[in-house]
This record gives sequence, C-alpha cells and structure tokens, in this order.
Amino acid sequence: MSKVEEFLTKAEEQEIVAAIGIAEKNTSGEIRVHIEKETSVVAIDRAMEVFRTLNMENTQERNGVIIYVAVKSKQFAIYGDKGINEKVGVDFWNSTKDAMQNHFQNGNFKQGLIDGILKAGEQLKTHFPYQDNDKDELSNEISLGE
Repeated sequence: MSKVEEFLTKAEEQEIVAAIGIAEKNTSGEIRVHIEKETSVVAIDRAMEVFRTLNMENTQERNGVIIYVAVKSKQFAIYGDKGINEKVGVDFWNSTKDAMQNHFQNGNFKQGLIDGILKAGEQLKTHFPYQDNDKDELSNEISLGE
C-alpha cells in the first residue's frame, strides 16, 4: 500500500465526502480535498497547481477551495480562488488550518479534514450563501495524487 492509500480508510474517505456535502449545503462555494504522497515544493504552491489541474477556477463565482495534503511530506495547505480572496482578509483560513493542525498532530487525519471542511463551509457561508438555484459545480470526491 502507498502512503496515500494508508492515510485514510475507504470508510473515512466516505465520511469526508459526506462532510463536503454538508458544508456545501450552506454555501455556493465548492470544496475539494486532494491527497498525495509528497511534494517537493511549498504546500501552498502545490495546492495552487492542483487547484488549476482540477479546473477548480471554473466555478461561476470563483469560490472554490482546495484542502491539499502531502502525506509523507507532512504538509498541508488551504487555497481559495480569486472570488474568495477578493472578499476576505489574508488570515481568513488561519483558524481552519489551526483546527486541522491540532488533529493532524494527534494522528486524527479524518477528523482534521472533516473539521476543516465544515469550518470552511461556515466561513464561506458569510460571503457566498447557498442559493435556491445553486448547483454542485465540482465533484465532492477526494482526488488522489501519487
């Protein structure tokens, strides 16, 4: 098994996908999780690359968010699209990252991701509330790298 496959069980992955669905019921924002083995660059830079690779900038309001995790490198980052960054302060994601970091340090990766996803959804709700005509623009499935 690879480091990515060992990171979460299939059941844990499904709980994370369910958390994305719950978070997105409060906001028109789109949340994705990407997990890969390692990165040779700073996590936020890699998160931005993956964001573009997954075409996450193609949301109507440019309000996509990626939570990126490099398992072996022990790094993670949260990156929000242009529409979010135009409306929020630079420390917008810090409390979300702090909550996740605490869980990650204790080896509770599933709960760290779930808490991060739900907190991101709550924060996005302020600037991008759910609309009756809202459609799910991006997959909620976890994307996996090598």
